[in-house]
Amino acid sequence: MPSRFDLANAIRALSMDAVQKAKSGHPGAPMGMADIAEVLWNDHLKHNPANPNWADRDRFVLSNGHGSMLLYSLLHLTGYQLSLEDLQNFRQLHSKTAGHPEYGYAPGIETTTGPLGQGLANAVGMAIAEKTLAAQFNRPGHNVVDHTTWCFLGDGCLMEGISHEVSSLAGTLGLGKLIALYDDNGISIDGEVDGWFTDDTAKRFEAYGWHVVANVDGHKPEEINAAIALAKSHDDKPSLIICKTVIGFGAPNKEGTESCHGAPLGDDEVAATREKLGWNHAPFHIPEDIYKGWDASERGTKLESEWDIRFARYQEAHPELAAEFTRRLAGKLPHNLTSEKMIEEAQAAGDSPATRKASFECLNQLGPQLPELLGGSADLAPSNLTFWKGAKAITHEDFSGNYLHYGVREFGMGAIMNGAGLHGGFIPYGATFLIFMEYMRNAVRMAALIGQQAIYVFTHDSIGLGEDGPTHQPIEQLTSLRTTPNLSTWRPADAVETAAAWDAAIKRHAGPTALILSRQNLPHQNRDKAQLANISRGGYVLKDAANGQPELILIATGSEVGLAMDAAAELEASGRAVRVVSMPATDLFDAQDLEYRESVLPSSVTARVAIEAGHRDYWFKYVGLNGDIVGMETFGESAPAGDLFKHFGFTVENVVERASKLLG
Repeated sequence: MPSRFDLANAIRALSMDAVQKAKSGHPGAPMGMADIAEVLWNDHLKHNPANPNWADRDRFVLSNGHGSMLLYSLLHLTGYQLSLEDLQNFRQLHSKTAGHPEYGYAPGIETTTGPLGQGLANAVGMAIAEKTLAAQFNRPGHNVVDHTTWCFLGDGCLMEGISHEVSSLAGTLGLGKLIALYDDNGISIDGEVDGWFTDDTAKRFEAYGWHVVANVDGHKPEEINAAIALAKSHDDKPSLIICKTVIGFGAPNKEGTESCHGAPLGDDEVAATREKLGWNHAPFHIPEDIYKGWDASERGTKLESEWDIRFARYQEAHPELAAEFTRRLAGKLPHNLTSEKMIEEAQAAGDSPATRKASFECLNQLGPQLPELLGGSADLAPSNLTFWKGAKAITHEDFSGNYLHYGVREFGMGAIMNGAGLHGGFIPYGATFLIFMEYMRNAVRMAALIGQQAIYVFTHDSIGLGEDGPTHQPIEQLTSLRTTPNLSTWRPADAVETAAAWDAAIKRHAGPTALILSRQNLPHQNRDKAQLANISRGGYVLKDAANGQPELILIATGSEVGLAMDAAAELEASGRAVRVVSMPATDLFDAQDLEYRESVLPSSVTARVAIEAGHRDYWFKYVGLNGDIVGMETFGESAPAGDLFKHFGFTVENVVERASKLLG
C-alpha cells in the first residue's frame, strides 16, 4: 500500500504536468493543498464516483478555482469519468478540464468557481439547502438528508468582500455541516500577502460565530485528520480549519514563492520536483498501486447502497414525502401546477397595481403549489413584496421555513441562491431594488454562465422610484442585464404580463430570470386570446392600426407601455395609423423565427419610436438609424415620480411630437 505522501504526490505530479503541457495554469495551490485533499477525500468525503448526482452525497467546492488541477486530479484518481487524456487536454478548446472548474463540463464538479469568494458563497448556499431540506423531509428515525458541504478556499477568497457577507450569515444561521479548509500559504499573485492582508482570520471567523481550528500543519496528515474530526464534532456552527501550507510544495527552487502561483514551473523545475519528491514516473503516468490507493468506487457504492436501504424504509413509512422528495430533487414541477391560469385571471380582473404588487399576488398563488420556492430579500421585503402570505422565515432555531432574510447582502444573496439551486430541491428567488443589482452583478452573471435557475425580483425599476434620487434610480442596468447571455429579462407592463413573467421564470430551468418591476401603479391593458398567448414570445402587437397597416410603430416596456398607448390614441385622432408593440422580454422576442418577428416589426415600417425609462442606446437594434428613442441619457434627479417623467420627456406630448417628426 502506498504511503499518504505518495498518494498526495500523484496530485502534485498530475497538476504540474498538466500545467506544463498547457503552458499555462496555477500549479502552486494544488501542490500545496495535496495533503489536505488526500486526507479529506480518502477519509471523510461521502461520495460515489459511479453516481456523481447521488442525492445524499457530500458537496465539495473548490472556491480557489484557479487551482483547478487539484479537483481534476482528485476526480480522475478516485474513479470519476474523467480520463487521463482529459487531464492532458487541460485548458484546451472543448476540454472537460477548463482553466477553472466549469459546472457541467465533467462529473463531480458541483459549481463553477474562479471569481474568488463565490465558491465559498455557493458552499454556504448548499449548506443552507441541506439543512432546510433535512428540516422539511427528515422524520424521526429517517434521516434521508444528512450530508456535509466542504469548501477549499485561499487568501483571495477571504480578501473579497463577499466572504464577509456569506460567512457572517452562515454563523448567524449555525450551519454546522459546513466545513471550510483555508489554504493559509501567505502568497498571492503579487507576492507575500502580509503587505496587504494582515487580518486575524481566526478571530474574524470566531466573531462570526464559527468554530475555528487554527495553526494546522497542512502537510501532516495526522494533524489534518484530527482537525477535520474536531470540526465534524461541532455540528452547531460552521467550522474553519486554517491549514498552514507551502505553495508549490516540492518544487525546490520555487516553493513558497509567487513564481509558482500562476505560471508553469518550467521543464527543469518539474524535473527537479520529481527528484525531490521521489516521484520517478514519466509525465501523466500513475502506477497501479497509486490508483488502487485512491479508488473510491467500492466505498462509494457501499455508502450509496446503505442510503438506498434507508430511503426504501422512508418510502414505506412516508410514501407521500418520499415521492415529493424525489420530484423536487429531479427538478420536476408539480403536474397540477396552475401557473398559466394566473395570466387569464389577471386579464379578467383588469386591476392596475404596481407590478411589484402584481408579483406579490403571483407568489401568493405559486407558493402553496411550489414548496421548492426558496425566497429571500436583501433587507427590502416590505418594498420588494416577496414575503408572501404563506412564507415562513428560516432561522437558527427553525430551518423548516422557505424564506431567508439575507440582510443587506446583495452579492452574498445572489451567490447563495446559486449554491442552493445547484444543491437541488429548490427554486431560489431573491429580491432587491434594480439599482442594487450592481452589488450582485457577478453572481447574476455566474448563474447565467452555469445555466442555473434563479429568479431575481428587481423592483423600483426606473426614475419612477422618485424622491430617493439618482443614487437609487436605475438607468443602465436594464442594458447590462439584457446583454448578458442566457439571462432572461422581463419588464412587464401590467399585472397580466407580470403573471406571464412568473410563469416563464418557474418553467425556465436552464438559466436565471430577472423580473423588473415598478414601484408605481400601472394601467391595465386589454388583450384578446391571441395577444395573451403571444406574451410568452417576448414581444407582441398590443394595439394595431385600424386597417392593420401601420405607418408608425411605438415600442415600449413596463411603465412606458401605458404612455405609448396614450400617445397612439392622440396620433390616431390626428389621422395617423399607429401600432403599439409591448416588448416585455427582448431575449425571447429575439429568439422567435423571422416570420414572427417580421409580423410584429415589419421591415417596411421604418418610422419607429422606442420608449423606455432606461438607457436609450439599447433600442437602436429595434428602431434602426431612422427611428427615434425616448429614453435616458443622464442619471436621474430627486423629485416626485410624476415630475421626473415630465422633466425627462416621458409625456404624451413629447412622444407625439417626436413621432410626428419621423412621419414628416
